[in-house]
Amino acid sequence: MASGWAVELLLGCIVTAGASVQFLTGMGFALVAVPALVLVLGPGDGVGLANCASGAICLAGLAGGWRQVRLGAMLPLICAAACTVPAGTWVASRLPAPVLLSCMGGLVTVLVLFLISGGRVEALRGVPGALTAGAAGGFMNSSAGVGGPPISMYAVNAGWTVREFVPNAQFYGITVNAFSITAKGLPQVGGVLWELSAVGLAVGGVIGKILAARVPESGARRLVLLLALTGGVTTLAKGLWGL
Repeated sequence: MASGWAVELLLGCIVTAGASVQFLTGMGFALVAVPALVLVLGPGDGVGLANCASGAICLAGLAGGWRQVRLGAMLPLICAAACTVPAGTWVASRLPAPVLLSCMGGLVTVLVLFLISGGRVEALRGVPGALTAGAAGGFMNSSAGVGGPPISMYAVNAGWTVREFVPNAQFYGITVNAFSITAKGLPQVGGVLWELSAVGLAVGGVIGKILAARVPESGARRLVLLLALTGGVTTLAKGLWGL
């Protein structure tokens, strides 16, 4: 891992930016932060730190809305994710860094383009759809740190409203990130980075809540997708360059 105050400051800014968009839109931390964290820390520690930060954000966000969690609907999603997290961890630990970067960047880019296009997957309905989305989310979260898009696609196809989606997505985020951290262990980063990440989460939360009162939801969503697409393409390019 690279060292120095400049890198530490950069990582703090990355976490702050990711937390800001998460509190602004209810989603987006992983899509925005993972590509940048992976580029700076490497695939293993970058994804690991993203798992920890994303889980913490979801926990903070759910504090006031846990009564709205639909446990019956979430059970197949969570069970499926628990089964595929170990597979994602195994794959990520055995791929060379350039290959893993290419896969992560390509995955984020494809998912963002799919979300931008407004695409739907009709198969993601009912219990079979929940199992499919949960399994995909668990594998992607442990291997690449981006397990949210399959759950978003499932919610869209299931007809969930935004009010229904946010607390349930946060509940899923807490559990799947806990699974991922348990499977891989904590990232090997210094104490300063943990402190900067905690500060970044707090500052990002304040910024996101302030912006939420001023930025239209459609504009905020476009910003998240644009940042995510930029990060995905950059990570893909770095991976392909190293092959």
